[in-house]
Amino acid sequence: MTVEATSAGAILYRDTRGRREYLLLKSRPGDWEFPKGGVEGDEELQQTAIREVQEEAGISDFRLLDGFREEYDYVFEANGDRIHKTVHLFVAKSYEASAELSHEHRDHQWRDYQQALNTITQDGPRDILRDAHEHIDELDV
Repeated sequence: MTVEATSAGAILYRDTRGRREYLLLKSRPGDWEFPKGGVEGDEELQQTAIREVQEEAGISDFRLLDGFREEYDYVFEANGDRIHKTVHLFVAKSYEASAELSHEHRDHQWRDYQQALNTITQDGPRDILRDAHEHIDELDV
């Protein structure tokens, strides 16, 4: 049986001395990813993304950028079930320089665009980062 699961999160970036950097979190299995997590109750996707950034990165001073939402999906096994997870990613600008990890991750790094592309372990999020990077350029925020 395949179980459908939905997560949401954000590609969080900051400007440091004129340089754009993206926040990556290292998950327990060792993947580098963006802050994200499961939708709870009747949360809307954006609400989930905001809560997950606050919980997983310890950042509260940020805002989601309008006009960007992309998704990727993957399948994995858990407790004998096949889980088909769809992850919706937004883009958010952080006005805080530092992140504080939750217990869910082992490490975090702010990386410039090229480093971030090289660090992300999955194709889906890497492709979305490319689109997000262009989106931010177009908005010039």
